[in-house]
Amino acid sequence: MLMTLIVIFLLTYIAIAMEHPLKINKSATALLGAGLLWTVYALYHTNPDQLSHELGSSLMATAQIVFFLMGAMAIVEVIDAHHGFEVITSRIKTKSLSSLMLLVGGVTFFLSAILDNLTTTIVMVSLMRKLLGEREDRMLFAGVIVIAANSGGAWTVIGDVTTTMLWIGGQISAVKIMQAVFLPSLVSLLLPLLVSAYLVRGKAVQVPQSIDALSIQAGPFERNVMFYLGLSILVLVPVFKTVTHLPPFMGILFGLGILWLVGDLIHREKEDVHKERLTLVSALTRIDMASIIFFVGILLAVAVLEHTHLLADLAHHLERSVGRQDVIVMLIGLASAVVDNVPLVAASMGMYSMEQFPTDSFLWEFLAYCAGTGGSILIIGSAAGVAAMGLEKISFTWYLRKISLLALIGYLAGAAVYVLQYHATH
Repeated sequence: MLMTLIVIFLLTYIAIAMEHPLKINKSATALLGAGLLWTVYALYHTNPDQLSHELGSSLMATAQIVFFLMGAMAIVEVIDAHHGFEVITSRIKTKSLSSLMLLVGGVTFFLSAILDNLTTTIVMVSLMRKLLGEREDRMLFAGVIVIAANSGGAWTVIGDVTTTMLWIGGQISAVKIMQAVFLPSLVSLLLPLLVSAYLVRGKAVQVPQSIDALSIQAGPFERNVMFYLGLSILVLVPVFKTVTHLPPFMGILFGLGILWLVGDLIHREKEDVHKERLTLVSALTRIDMASIIFFVGILLAVAVLEHTHLLADLAHHLERSVGRQDVIVMLIGLASAVVDNVPLVAASMGMYSMEQFPTDSFLWEFLAYCAGTGGSILIIGSAAGVAAMGLEKISFTWYLRKISLLALIGYLAGAAVYVLQYHATH
């Protein structure tokens, strides 16, 4: 049985990594893999009651992440429908390309920490299409935005889905991860950002010849209310968890209800045709359900390996063959540049027990950094990279030549900073 499970999981993993060449959506692959793994596991299982308990516990852990992501995505969609992000992006005004790059990198880094790296990448790359007329400039900016978004997402519990997974699983806490990973994440951005800004020094911003006007259906008051309220809800979810000790998905659903109520109140006098896109009902139809389904499939697939103790056995093997915990985690981070970091982190959470590595231990904090920033090394290594790839039609080889080395240098420098900082403070 164990060999069959391993083969199924590896084939699933390979198919997910080869999503673009195979032209098969990774969500379909994840669901198929999860279904096969649980079917094989059930056929060999001798205790139906224990099997039901294991499936129930896995489903509960998966549902918490899924509900949280659905709530967060819906809030971001409502803000975007009101063009709330214009509150930030409209303030970006500069004639120098290098100054613009430094500004965009900084805004992306902090915006990603509050929202998430995928949403921030989409917002910032879309903004660059309005500010930059030269395609080569836009591609370079898109590469820097991917690095900045992944670096910014790594140091908060709501900035990257893998960090969110670790937070919900109890491996990290909201405040400690910010204290531990902020400086390494900043370093992982600063080196690529400064080099890129130096490369475009002296060049002026070439604006597009024609800029499409935004068809804003919401007024300035409504835009500001929904932006600041939505942002406040996302930021206050960790506070809600700390005060109430309820899981984060309860906080995000509570906040979603507040945002929904406020939205209905401020648009209640409008005709249905004018407020349709601005409502939360409409936002729910625009969230990326394919990604949600992918998380369900991959988390349930990894759960089978956890219940069969295969991940624990793998952890023991790595301990014996590699030995050093920091090297193992850095290898996981480098692997996340090739394959999706969600299954990597999910597998790592099953490999190591909370008894051996309690909340906020070196392993979990360093994993949050490495898995979050390692995906920047290749454009297919993160959701942010794939989004930028689609928006700007960036080729794999262009990114490899222009951005990958910078991202790798930043990743290694940030990792070194984390290790030095950890030993200095412990």
